Amino acid sequence: MTIDTAVKNADADTEIGINEIMHRIPHRPPFLFVDRAENYQASRSLTGIKCVTMNEPFFVGHFPGNPVMPGVLIIEALAQTGGLLMSKSWNVDPEGKIILFMSVDNCRFRNPVRPGDVLRMEVEVLRARGDVVKFLGRGMVGDKLAAQAEFAAMLVDTRK
Repeated sequence: MTIDTAVKNADADTEIGINEIMHRIPHRPPFLFVDRAENYQASRSLTGIKCVTMNEPFFVGHFPGNPVMPGVLIIEALAQTGGLLMSKSWNVDPEGKIILFMSVDNCRFRNPVRPGDVLRMEVEVLRARGDVVKFLGRGMVGDKLAAQAEFAAMLVDTRK
């Protein structure tokens, strides 16, 4: 096994817990949609995990008697996973920089996400140029595709 292979395998086995997530991205409950992450491959991909519960505040109005996670929040969860991947891959200083969502393209919703589901946000880098990264994200519940989209984010210096 080469050193590169060993490093890639070690990265893939690394689980990212809530403390590191909260260190790396600025979101906080009730607007934090990544509980943990796994399958980290630096500058390539990451899988975020969101355990969806009936206690989510958006279920009160979306929809009474038939709770469904809003599609825009699934896309936000994908974007937060992409931001976490950027932050960890580039070792971003959270005191001086922030990763901002830029765009979303080719978004499709296929299956609802409901209380009790485990939403897996599979995010991979399509391309990176300077401080901008374009991703492909898929939100999965079990083996069913809930949503997918291409999206972009950029690293911004907050000290300016």
